[in-house]
Amino acid sequence: MITPDNILSALRSVIDPDLKKDLVTLNMIRDLSVTEDGAVSLRLVLTTPACPFRGALEDAVRAAILSVDNTLSIHMTTDANVPELPAIFRRTAIPGVRNIVAVVSGKGGVGKSTVSVNIASALAQTGARVGLLDADIYGPSIPLLMSANDVKIELDPEADITPIRRHDIQLVSFGFIAKKDDAVIWRGPLASKALRQLLQQTRWGELDYLIVDMPPGTGDLHLTLLQAAPLSGGVIVTTPQGVALADATRAMAMFKKLGAPVLGVVENMSGAIFGQGGGESFSQTHGTAFLGSIPLDAIVRQSGDNGMPLPLHAPDHAISKTFSTIAQRLAQEISKAAFTSI
Repeated sequence: MITPDNILSALRSVIDPDLKKDLVTLNMIRDLSVTEDGAVSLRLVLTTPACPFRGALEDAVRAAILSVDNTLSIHMTTDANVPELPAIFRRTAIPGVRNIVAVVSGKGGVGKSTVSVNIASALAQTGARVGLLDADIYGPSIPLLMSANDVKIELDPEADITPIRRHDIQLVSFGFIAKKDDAVIWRGPLASKALRQLLQQTRWGELDYLIVDMPPGTGDLHLTLLQAAPLSGGVIVTTPQGVALADATRAMAMFKKLGAPVLGVVENMSGAIFGQGGGESFSQTHGTAFLGSIPLDAIVRQSGDNGMPLPLHAPDHAISKTFSTIAQRLAQEISKAAFTSI
C-alpha cells in the first residue's frame, strides 16, 4: 500500500524555482493523505497568490506523485500563505500586516505614485490582501489616482483610523488630512509623527502586502518609516536618463545605510524621450533585481486621471500585463527574502 511517506519522498524532488529548495522542506505540501484505494489528497500552499510558477509547480507535483504509482488518483487544491518578513528586519509590528514595501525615488516626477497604484492593483487582482499608504505629505496624488479625492479624515492621537476601500485595496493618504488645494507646510518632526499615526493607528486588518508610496528624496519621512516599521524592503522607481539614475543611487545608498533590503528597481517612462535600459543597467550595477520597464504611453496617464488603475481600466493592454509581471516579481523577491533563513 502507498503511504504518505512514499508520496512525500517523491515530492522532495520538486524544487521551487525561486527558493531553490524542495516543496516538502518549504512546508508547501499540506494535509496530505492516501486512501487504501489509491486516492491522494493534498494542498499545495504557495508563498504568494502572485506566483508565476503556479501551473508548472502543480504539474510537477502531479508528475512526482504518479512516479510512485501511475494508477493513483490525485485531488490537489492550491492556495497561498504569504510569509512574513525575516525576523532580522522586524521592528515595531503592525497587527495583521505581513509585509511592508516602500516605493521610493531619488527625485520627483518619475511616476512613483503611478507605479505604486498599479503594483498594488496588480497584486490585489491575484487575490492578495493589499493596502496602500500614501505617505507623500507634500504632494499626495494617490487620492486622484484611486478615485478618492473627496475623502477626509481627522488625526486624533486617541482614535484609530479606518482605511477606505477602493478597487479591492485598503487605502489611507496624507491627502485625506490636508485641505483640498492647500499647500502642506509641516516641519519634519510633525510630518514624521503623522506618518507614525497613519502606519500604526490604522486598522489595516489582515494584509499580505502594504505598499507605501513615499515622498521623493531621502528625508525625515524615509528615516521614520525605515526606523519605525517592520519593512520588508524597498522598490526604487527611476526613469532611464542619467539625472534620474544619479538620484536613484542616493536612494539605494539610504537603504544600505539603514540596513533595509532593496527588493528591486522599476524603470518608468521608458522610450524615445528619456531613452531606455538605464534602470536595468542600474539594477545590475547594484546587484538587485530588475522588476520591469514601463513604456511612456498616454494610456497610463489616462487611467490615472480617471482614478482607475490600468490593470482594471484595460486588463488586456500590454502595459497592464507588464504591471502584473512587475507585481509577480516583487512578490517573488519578498518570498525569497522571507525564506533566506530556512
